[in-house]
Amino acid sequence: MQIAITSQNRKTITEHAGQCRKFWIYDVEKGSVVGKRLVELAIEQSFHASHHQLAAPLAEINVLITASMGSGLYSRLKQSGILPLVTLESDPDTAVGAFLENKLDRLPIDHNHHCHGHHHQHAAH
Repeated sequence: MQIAITSQNRKTITEHAGQCRKFWIYDVEKGSVVGKRLVELAIEQSFHASHHQLAAPLAEINVLITASMGSGLYSRLKQSGILPLVTLESDPDTAVGAFLENKLDRLPIDHNHHCHGHHHQHAAH
């Protein structure tokens, strides 16, 4: 499986998953990390800019770990079969290790949080 981590600064787990353009992608086999690479998206490939499909580098991910995301993106990821996780952990390697051991501290999604007035994507279902 593949785990993506939002890391706009390439060092720590950063907030605003919808606007993030840099992700660490971890390849996991049999519960162990076998590879790690940095993916950098074009601005039009960010979650906010690409409403309907995931950017190709993120198309295969199974889990997304971030420091914050809006409820609209959370719902989209779940509908795509991706597990969205919000955590206070700041170190990507630590977070992935903790997730694989089922020890990652998760924060609840704030469903009242809208990113910078992008209300158009929260269409009624």
